[in-house]
Amino acid sequence: MPESTSERLARLLALVTYLSDHDDVPVAELAEHFAVSRAQILRDIDTLWVSGTPGYQPDDLLDFSSDAYDAQRIALTNARGMDRPLRLGTTEAVSLVVALRAMQSLPGVADTPALSTALAKLTAAVGDAAAGAEKVSLEPRTEPLAQRVAEHAAIVREAMRTGTRLRLTYVSAADETTTRLVDPLELTSDGDYSYLRAWCLRADAVRHFRLDRFLDLLPDGAAQPHPEAGEVGTSLRPQDAALRVTLTLTPRSRWVAERYGGTVTAEGETLEVELDVASTAWLTQLVLDLGADVLGLQPDTLARDIAARATRALAAYEEEVA
Repeated sequence: MPESTSERLARLLALVTYLSDHDDVPVAELAEHFAVSRAQILRDIDTLWVSGTPGYQPDDLLDFSSDAYDAQRIALTNARGMDRPLRLGTTEAVSLVVALRAMQSLPGVADTPALSTALAKLTAAVGDAAAGAEKVSLEPRTEPLAQRVAEHAAIVREAMRTGTRLRLTYVSAADETTTRLVDPLELTSDGDYSYLRAWCLRADAVRHFRLDRFLDLLPDGAAQPHPEAGEVGTSLRPQDAALRVTLTLTPRSRWVAERYGGTVTAEGETLEVELDVASTAWLTQLVLDLGADVLGLQPDTLARDIAARATRALAAYEEEVA
């Protein structure tokens, strides 16, 4: 499983804290403590060495002893304050309160205990200034689709709470309509869409269903346990892929691998990402959305098909404009 950006970021921040409390630590000891290779520790230190606070002049950057580094030891000489607990200004804290309140309006997120606890603690810490956050009006989206997604999310949450099986009518990315019985496992989101992760009796496997693609959703008896479904919080990677593709992407598109469970097979000025795909229609939409960030696609036949579709779409757009 490739390391995600968030996982590496967490280790980088933890490294600063650890090195602030431990002076002149052998690389081997750090590698053992953080359960990574010695080469990875050195790559992390190289990244931290060019990180710092705004301004990014030499005096604004984290610094390490170069003599110790050459001797395969790490000694932090300037933490630039990153070893101290985070302190928020009043404006920053109020902005964060507003953002957390906005998150509470998202389907599948509203009842998250960690979110509620963080919001309550932060509101209490901000004190009277929290009244400023109350003045920010957060109007929920009222479009029919957003309303329908919210209704579906409520039905799914109730089904998970009561252990109820659901009967859903679903339109896939390939525009295929099916009716399925599913035992819900969790509500999740990729940042753009909300999904139901469920055990599908038709597929006899775990499947992800986008909430905005439900045509109908009804309770249908008691759900059954499925230990083989795995833990919650897994990626949106399909279990039964129709094909495996290789995308050549710009570095800023690394999120594709992290969001959809792909494998980064080469990394440099470009990224090579292997991705299991259950639907060519879904892949086509992804490639068109990424646009110029897609530098290549294998197999060639699929790349030609998607390129032809993009050409037809562009021609239709130009005819419409003319």
